[in-house]
Order: sequence, then C-alpha cells, then structure tokens
Amino acid sequence: QVQVVESGGGLVEPGGSLRLSCEATGFTYSNYGMSWYRQVPGKERELVAGITSTGIVTDYPDSVKGRFAISRHSHKKMVYLQMNSLRVEDTAVYYCKVRVLYRDYWGQGTQVTVSS
Repeated sequence: QVQVVESGGGLVEPGGSLRLSCEATGFTYSNYGMSWYRQVPGKERELVAGITSTGIVTDYPDSVKGRFAISRHSHKKMVYLQMNSLRVEDTAVYYCKVRVLYRDYWGQGTQVTVSS
C-alpha cells in the first residue's frame, strides 16, 4: 500500500517562510507524480504545485507564483514545498498527493497557519 506522509506545517508570521516535506513509500515504480494541494474549510481543494519523478514542474497558480517552489529529493520519493513571503490567505491544510499507475494517494495533511 502506498503511504504518503507530510510534515513541516505550523504557525508562521506574515512574510515568513515555511518548508513542507512529503515522503511516499510502498512502491518502487519510477514513473510517478507528486503534488501539493491546500484546502480551507468551505472551499474547494486547490492545486498549489506539482512535480514529476523526472523533475518536471507544473505551472504554479497565480496565488502562489513567485513565492512557492516545489522540489524533489535526488534519490528518494520525497518532495518539498518551500513557501516564502507567506500571507494570511495562505492559511490552509496542505495535502500531498502521489499519483502512480493512474491512482491517487493522499497524505493526512498538515496545517499551515499564517498569523501575527
């Protein structure tokens, strides 16, 4: 069974930075994709960033472009989300999703709260 675990969430002041991590285990396939989503209560879950196992990064939405950056570990099924210049509106539960063999696997989510 594929397992996805996020970490790194927490409380940060506006303008601050935070780095989220996501590790996927339970499979050995070389072709896969990993993405970060976020969700606020009452709102639809939205894609924040995505990357393939070969390092191809998807376009960032305007809401985070220039502030967030996704990257991957060189030899682990692990990705990171570097979040800079955080804003209050970035507050959300951030989820990591792994796509392998046309199936999606989600992590439990990690809370990011931006507040002064």
